[in-house]
Amino acid sequence: MLEWVRFILFCVLLFLAACSLFMSVLGVNRFRFSLNRLHAASINDTLGILCIVLACAVRSGLNALTLKFLLVYLFMLITCPLSSHLISLLVYRSDENLTREAELWKK
Repeated sequence: MLEWVRFILFCVLLFLAACSLFMSVLGVNRFRFSLNRLHAASINDTLGILCIVLACAVRSGLNALTLKFLLVYLFMLITCPLSSHLISLLVYRSDENLTREAELWKK
């Protein structure tokens, strides 16, 4: 019985991860401005990775592998927002049409 509960929780977490990552893809395809695309991708990626790591931890049980999964998530939690911030700084400093795009979004 406990194995079925773990399997159902595993499937639910993987489904949530797939939905989150699918929303990220939709956000990247929907927006045309690069900073909006970056925001849509970075927010949902962190949630999708969390759901995948939790699903793997539920499936493997409580052991050393679960600790490794959580360490991978901790590394991703630190690096994903940092890389998104650095990419947005690059766009801010190198895009000549940034003020024109910002004016279009204010209206």
